Amino acid sequence: MNLPATNASKQSRHSVLSVALVLAAVLFAPRTNHAQQLQQGISVQLAVTSNAVPMPEADNEDAWIVAVTADGALYFGIEPVFPSDLADKMKSRPRRRDQKLYIKVDARTPFADVRKVFAAAHELAFDTPILLTSQKESPAAVAVVPPTGMEVMVGPHSDTATVVVQINAGQDGPMILVNDQQTPDAPLAATLQSFLKDRRDTPVLVRASGTVPFEAVVRVIDICRSIGAKVAIGTPML
Repeated sequence: MNLPATNASKQSRHSVLSVALVLAAVLFAPRTNHAQQLQQGISVQLAVTSNAVPMPEADNEDAWIVAVTADGALYFGIEPVFPSDLADKMKSRPRRRDQKLYIKVDARTPFADVRKVFAAAHELAFDTPILLTSQKESPAAVAVVPPTGMEVMVGPHSDTATVVVQINAGQDGPMILVNDQQTPDAPLAATLQSFLKDRRDTPVLVRASGTVPFEAVVRVIDICRSIGAKVAIGTPML
């Protein structure tokens, strides 16, 4: 004969059922709240840096991103564009007053293919665009981290710069000259510090020949940032 359940046994079954429901909700709930949704974009091999800072806003849906691939193809967002049309294409998009410009360049891209991007940035008064880079230490595979980048200055800074770094192509790799003096890559930070001294507010002007891979330019910028120096990008068109 079945006996009626007591209040205690009913409460026990109710507690077990509640726990089961909570566990199911935790196990099968969507994970979107715990990971930032990455913006769809053009895939490139970013240069690796040590002194970039997080740029989470670069993943926003309305972020302005110009990408340059290793073969020199240019994109505004995910839309392909000719270099000569980039500035007009950017002008046609509505823009917030605080809008930032993020530049995403493949590390292998010749610097000549990036010059038009800096020229367009200057034309549209993006005087401090942000170069997106990769982190030196890879995070855990399950972690979602924001993009990282370094701010640079564009425009006519030749007259105000006290330190000019020129990167030229060489047979054994890029050659670096600081104020026309050839400098090995390794002690570059110390050399820059000796030139800058108490002039940290004055930007270091970084120039490069057209065939130099963009990775070499980013490496110099990264070294400048390691000593707290501001960086201005010099091109023949600015």
